[in-house]
Amino acid sequence: MPSAPTDSFAYLYAHTRLTDFLDHMTREPVDGRALDRDRLTADWHAANARFQSLQQTEVGWADQATVGSIPKSLEAMVRRVASDAIFLRSFSAVPGQIGMVELDRLVVSQKTINLTHVDRLKGQIGPSPDRDTIFRVCLPFDHPTPAAEVTRIEKHTFEIVSDSNDLRFLESLALSSEQLNGYQASGPVVGVFGAVVGYGSNYLNALACEGRLVLNNGFHRAYTLRALGVTHVPCVVQRLARRDELKHVGRAAVRRDPELYFDLARPPVLKDFFDAGLCREVICPRKARHVRVTVTVEEFDESS
Repeated sequence: MPSAPTDSFAYLYAHTRLTDFLDHMTREPVDGRALDRDRLTADWHAANARFQSLQQTEVGWADQATVGSIPKSLEAMVRRVASDAIFLRSFSAVPGQIGMVELDRLVVSQKTINLTHVDRLKGQIGPSPDRDTIFRVCLPFDHPTPAAEVTRIEKHTFEIVSDSNDLRFLESLALSSEQLNGYQASGPVVGVFGAVVGYGSNYLNALACEGRLVLNNGFHRAYTLRALGVTHVPCVVQRLARRDELKHVGRAAVRRDPELYFDLARPPVLKDFFDAGLCREVICPRKARHVRVTVTVEEFDESS
């Protein structure tokens, strides 16, 4: 019987709580139940000690992060991205500026990187990407869409499955009959109400707040380009006037624990994924992202 497919992950854990680390290591990897908790605890203490030492030796590493100008040779691509309808919709609440950022100084909140996916990206990008290729990787304007399968699992329940963990619920909406094309209902249509499921805008994106740049989207591409020797990349930077604006655009991990990313003298940054003293490789069962949508309908009469 063939074994279940697995993926390799880089797990950045030095800054996590011991209980969270133990929970992850005994629950997620394929051999998690067989791992020795005492050995895991010792590994965590060693990694945490190294992370604490960085609070002294790399004070200010993530501070005063700069956003450089895009090379003139890429300005036509910048204009194409900036005029794209998806870009305009994605950054309507907090405007985004396209500039160059240094990968190693980006603050990171995501703890795992799928190295199997990184290998796929390396194959697509090539070993020595030029400026145009790097730009298209970071700020795609052709909007590549991973494959997804849509099935009806009950009368009013639908499920969408994708290998990409970027699959998500985007929004709910109402459409008028004039907006329908190619659909013939069994009676006159008043409106159509539904849930929009798809993928994120897929731009490499960082939040500028309190002198730091916090990576908000594009972790795998940032990791892949860094692994290929790229040091600076184009990125959409959203500037926040105050920390409480994170509730509108920040990732859940940053909103939940902002002190970790803004108050530490030296927060977790992208280059930590390449430090064996802070990160480890784990093998986990392959997972697919599922989004399930159930339609609930009520019909009733009520007195005016």
